[in-house]
Amino acid sequence: MTQLQGPLSGVRVLDLSRVLAGPWATQTLADLGAEVIKIERPGEGDDTRHWGPPFTTTTDGSKGDAAYFFCANRGKKSVALDIATPEGAEAVRRLAATCDVVVENFKTGGLAKYGLDYAGLSAVNPKLVYCSITGFGQDGPDAHRAGYDYMIQAMGGLMSITGQPDGAPGAEPMKVGVAVVDLFTGLYASNAILAALWHARATGEGQHVDIALFDVQAAMLANQATNYFVSGTAPTRMGNAHPNLAPYQPFPCSDGMVVIAVGNDGQFRALAKALGVEPMGVDPRFSTNAFRVQHRADLSPALSALTAGFTMKGLMTALEAAGVPCGPVNTIDQVFEEPQALHRGLTVEQSRPDLATPIRTVASPIRLSKTPVRYDAPPPKLGQDTDEVLATLATSD
Repeated sequence: MTQLQGPLSGVRVLDLSRVLAGPWATQTLADLGAEVIKIERPGEGDDTRHWGPPFTTTTDGSKGDAAYFFCANRGKKSVALDIATPEGAEAVRRLAATCDVVVENFKTGGLAKYGLDYAGLSAVNPKLVYCSITGFGQDGPDAHRAGYDYMIQAMGGLMSITGQPDGAPGAEPMKVGVAVVDLFTGLYASNAILAALWHARATGEGQHVDIALFDVQAAMLANQATNYFVSGTAPTRMGNAHPNLAPYQPFPCSDGMVVIAVGNDGQFRALAKALGVEPMGVDPRFSTNAFRVQHRADLSPALSALTAGFTMKGLMTALEAAGVPCGPVNTIDQVFEEPQALHRGLTVEQSRPDLATPIRTVASPIRLSKTPVRYDAPPPKLGQDTDEVLATLATSD
């Protein structure tokens, strides 16, 4: 039987990025079969190797890499090089000549002094797709500034629409619980890289891919931005309520909370019937979504009083039978205990010789019927592939 290969088999990626946005992009490429060579600082490595606790434990009982590092670096080779030295920079240039893609997230212009910017590396490899991930992009008044997920969530408006509304307990602008701007940036970057690769394969012409966290956060505003464009009014924090739909929020049960996500008027009538208050479904205040949004202050407390008499399981059973979208508010451990998560295989377990226990990471959500995602290697030990990768340069001379 022919061994299946990932759809990016034969694509070679030079990863000069660290922390999350860049590594998230390159891990996606690695999952899809690309060979990813991660360049790390000798003795230190990617910053996230030290972002703990929690830390892994090595076979001799000492502290290993932080758990954070493992979320975005599986499937890669680690090469320890000091790019600030002439020898290190030259090795990177020679590697770039053998690669299809370079990904970096240095400050704008930061690699030019080493000759490792787009101009320098495209000169040695005109087919190169060179992706720069920065806080604010390659041009503009803020191009020189560093960008971090938290500050971009604030500056890009996300925190202004996340959290409890003014006047409610605990009201303040709130960040999202994961570095969502970094993650979206990594996904936009991997999409852009694939588009540029398609162009390069068709024309032999590489290009510079310019991805900025600030731009990505603006794009992520999605319907909230168009709500503003149409209404002229900036959206504000609404807690768990939805600006355009009602009811679309968590509701209390006797043993937890369940999100009810009503997307149309038929679903609302089905909800009212399932809760034993069928007349509510045709109440003039609630008969259409626009009216329900207008009368949210009456609707939400009335529904909460009804759902509080159910257990989570009882409520979800009733709503699912009625065709009303709903789901439990899970803790992270409960997510991976869900029968659907177990069926879909949402965790990947890999072993590394220096670690006392296997590494578990979250599986890629990409499902391809002919060229499935591959998990060929765990996140690497710092510098473990240096000799092997540099030896390939000697044989290519």
